[in-house]
Parts: sequence; structure tokens; C-alpha cells
Amino acid sequence: MSHKQLSSDKPGKARGVLGRTSAALAPSPPSEIQVAPARALTPCEQEDIASDSNPPAETLDRALHASLARLTGGLSPAALAAAYWDWAIHLAASPGKQLQLTEKALQKALSFNQYATLQAWRSPEARPCIEPLPQDKRFMHESWRQWPYNLLYQGFLFNQQLWHSASTDVGGVTKQHENVVDFVTRQLLDVFSPTNFLLTNPEAQERTVREGGANLVRGYLNFIEDLKRSFNGEKPVGAEAYRLGENLATTPGEVVFRNRLIELIQYAPTTDKVRPEPILIVPAWIMKYYILDLSPHNSMVKYLTDQGFTVFMISWKNPDQGDRDIGMEDYRKLGLMAALDAISETAPQAKIHAVGYCLGGTLLAIAAAAMARDEDHRLQSLTLLAAQTDFTEAGELTLFINESQIHFLEDLMWEQGYLDTKQMAGAFQLLRSNDLIWSYAQKAYLLGEREPLIDLMAWNADATRMPYRMHSEYLRRLFLDNDLAEGRLQAEGRAVALHDIRVPIFAVGAQRDHVAPWRSTHKIHLLTDTEVTYLLTTGGHNAGIISEPGHRRASYQVMTKAKEDLYSDPDEWLKLAPQKEGSWWPEWAQWLNARSGEFAAPPSIAKSLCHAPGTYVSES
Repeated sequence: MSHKQLSSDKPGKARGVLGRTSAALAPSPPSEIQVAPARALTPCEQEDIASDSNPPAETLDRALHASLARLTGGLSPAALAAAYWDWAIHLAASPGKQLQLTEKALQKALSFNQYATLQAWRSPEARPCIEPLPQDKRFMHESWRQWPYNLLYQGFLFNQQLWHSASTDVGGVTKQHENVVDFVTRQLLDVFSPTNFLLTNPEAQERTVREGGANLVRGYLNFIEDLKRSFNGEKPVGAEAYRLGENLATTPGEVVFRNRLIELIQYAPTTDKVRPEPILIVPAWIMKYYILDLSPHNSMVKYLTDQGFTVFMISWKNPDQGDRDIGMEDYRKLGLMAALDAISETAPQAKIHAVGYCLGGTLLAIAAAAMARDEDHRLQSLTLLAAQTDFTEAGELTLFINESQIHFLEDLMWEQGYLDTKQMAGAFQLLRSNDLIWSYAQKAYLLGEREPLIDLMAWNADATRMPYRMHSEYLRRLFLDNDLAEGRLQAEGRAVALHDIRVPIFAVGAQRDHVAPWRSTHKIHLLTDTEVTYLLTTGGHNAGIISEPGHRRASYQVMTKAKEDLYSDPDEWLKLAPQKEGSWWPEWAQWLNARSGEFAAPPSIAKSLCHAPGTYVSES
């Protein structure tokens, strides 16, 4: 397909930059599936285009917004200002809240002064006034218990707690604005944590004295190296040790199908006989697929083949500017449905265990609902890994999902044709800034330590882009409007409802998932009318899923809700679901085996376009 496609300023509306002209799509090779056409314009959009007599004005606005977006990392100044204005004006009109904050500040000041006095006299009765939150590991080193550094970190925590009280529970402030103010304020305070500076960090000072400043020299060199790699768009130090097909994504397989959006990999069997139902894994297009095929010891693909399953994997193309008009419907048809059709050609009578991870799970849920509606019964089961289907509680990623922010991002993507990898990575790093930004800076630049890059970190540095149209549709229809959960999302021009799904579902959530919070993924119980086995594992969005047998400190809870069982909310579910130690993968394999047929000879590979890991995964 030609990359000289018609660009649009939003889904379904023609972009006016060099005039409103249409471009024909070049014919695709016979083996490819055509891109789904853009949705029909609404009457309002048609009137918009007809009455738009000044395209340069719109172009000027978009160009300005795109320039601003590059400076702000994609964050809309208007959205941030609106949140702080909402908070400030309501706080100013709340004298009771102000008195309450004043009282808290005085109490904390008295407690802090008492602690400081007892510390000055080396009194054994001196006890910390405030403890860090369980996930805050910044002040664990013993040197923070010594004067005056104990006063520094106690004062910082007091200040952080007071600002949290000030930014929350202010009457009249919308919930989203409250969350934005609390989140941004926390990020700003973290910049000034005493751990970030040599003069206030006792651990760094001890290291400097012990090494005669050699740690600072190493830290400076580390900083220069990181800065250079960032400017040059290079991967982080250590990533060069990982190479696809050599020590990453090494499970043997063949690419058996390719179109303009996916390569489909069929993995070689490792057992004499396999279950007759193949497994199709749909990873998110926001990531390279090989997170599920990292090293041999933690490869989900290898584990499944060793259990006697035939595994297929979708590898998404990394989109560029020429792919700007690919939408969500194209990802469903060219991606998931095309893969199902290819598998059905190899094994015409076999039903398929479909597995979706993150956005891939959301897409799988949409496709499964459409298939159920259309009486397409090729699916044997659904597995949703850290995948959301209701976005009302989608975590801190939704903080800036409003009309202002999406419009700002759309203008940035309009100019580029996609959302860049750096822009996406920055947003995810902010969600865990203490772990991914400040903790790294302290170790690399103050202590002069380089932690070895593990396979998961090397994969994380291999980011992908998001097409303009698809990302705009995804943000608006799912995050902003929640169309999937509320029955407004369409496939093939007709609404889909998750309630239509009848195959059993295995859904996995992770306790520390900042991207798809487990309470959000738990809502699959409310949206479907079928058997749901829900499993909650330790870890986060990635480490919780890549939890191979033998993984340290891994545990999980799991419980099955039959179709006729009553609903249990997340808090009740936590009390009822039994706790189990170890990896959750064997639990899942047992669930799949119970819903599979008798072992049989493995299917043959009809054709091979190239060896795994394929070509799309190597595109940067």
C-alpha cells in the first residue's frame, strides 16, 4: 500500500494543509487484506468541511499546538491550568479547609520540633514522626537515621503529606482535577527530595569520602553518556548486549503470514503431541511482541510450547508517517482477524485459545464480542492479561485524558503522523518517577553505579510508535467516552457488546499495575455473561505477567465465577480468593488444559516467509 495516503486532522475529517484533495490508495498485493475504509462523516463534520473557507487558520493553530506539545512533553498547558484553577478557587472559598490545613501544619511543626529536640539531646525516646509509604524506598539506607539527615527526610515527608492534604478533599473540585493537582504536585515535590542532591544525601557523601570522589567522576561520565545517547536517539547503555534471535526472542518458529500491519509467527512444537486447539497471542501494538518471548528461562511462548500447545504470535509493524490513517478497526481486521483467518487455513476444524496482553487484550475483547454477534464460533477461550475493558478507573494514565489534552495530542500527532516513542516513554516514566527517574539518577550520577541491564529493561527500551488515527480513536472512544463498556463501540458498522461473549474467560490483574490497575481489569465480571476466572498476581504491568516458575517472591490469588454465581466486588474478592505461592503460569496452563481436547499430532507449517522473530520486530 502506498504511504502517500490522505491525512486527516481527526478520524473521518480531511486535513487541510495543502488543500482538501483526496488520494487514492495504491492496490495491495493479492495476499494482503485491504485497510478498512474510514468511517462515514457525520452531518456536522460534513457541514464543517463545507463551511471551512480558511484552512490556513486551522493549520496555524495546529502547528502552534504541535510546537508547544514538543516543549511540554505532550502535556496541555490549558488542561493543567484548568485543574489548578479549579483547585485554587475552591480552596480560596473554603475557610474551613484552610483552618484545617493550618491546624495540621501546626501539629506537624510541633511534632517535628519535638523530634528535632530529642535528636539533638540524643534521647533514646526520639522516634520518627512519620514513616515513608511502603512503596517509597528512598530513605531505607541506615545513614538516613543519623542527624541531621533524619531531620531532612522527616521534614520532606511532612511537607509531602501536608501538600497531599491541601490538594485533596477540597469541596467542589472535580475528581479528575483533584487527581491532576495531587499527581503534579507530588511530581514537583519529588524533584526536591533530599536524596537527589549530594549536599543532602548522606549515602552519596559516604561513598564520595570512601572513594575520594571517584564515584562523582563515574557519575559525570554516566550522565554525559546518557545525555549523548538521548540526543542521538540511541538505546541505553547495556542494550547492545541483547540481540534479537540470539539472546532475545530465541524460541524457534516461522513467519507464516504477513500483511502491511502484522507478521504471524508459528512456533515449532517441543513435544511429540500437542493439544488440538492452538493458542493465538495478541500483544499490544504499543510494545514489541517479544516481551512474551524474552530469554529462554522466562519466555511465555517457550513455556506454552513445553506444555504441549501450538503457539501463534502476532508481531505488529512499527508504524511511520505513512501509516497515519490506520484506525482501530484496521487493527482488528488487518491484525487479529487476519491472524485468525491464517490459523484457520492451517487448522480448519480447530478452535482457538485467544490471549491478549494490555491493549491487545482490549482489542481481543472487542473482536470476540463482534465474533459472538456474528456467530463466528472459532474461539475456544479468552485470556486477558492486564487488559482493560472498562476505563472509568483506568489509573493515573487517565489523569490528563480530557478534551483539552486529547486535542493537544492530536495536533502533535497531526504534524508527525504518529505519537513518538520518546513521548510515550516519558508518560509511563512519570507514573513511577521515583523508581524510573530519581532512583536511577541517584545511583547512576551520585553513587556512580551502573546496574546491569536485564532483558526486560532492554525490551522496555525498544519502544514503538502509535498511528495518529488509531491513537486518537483509542483515547476518545475508550478512555474519554468509555464506548466499549457502554455499548457504543462499533465493528463493521454495528455495535458490539461484551455481554455477548460466551466462551470462558481467564483474566489476570497485577497488584502494582499503574497502567491497567487490577480493580479496573476486575470489571470484566460486570461486563460479561460467562464463566470468568480472575487471577491477581504480585508485581506490576510487565513483571507481574512475566512471572515464570521459580520467580522470586511470586504469589497470586485466583477464583472462578460461574455464569450463575453472584458478583463479588474487588474488596470482597480479595477476602474470598485463596492465596497461592509461586508463579501463576502453571495455574493458567491447567485451566487451558481443562478446556482443550486430547493430544494429537502437531499441525504442519504450511509456508514460511522467514524465520522467527521476523522482520517487523526489528524496525526502529
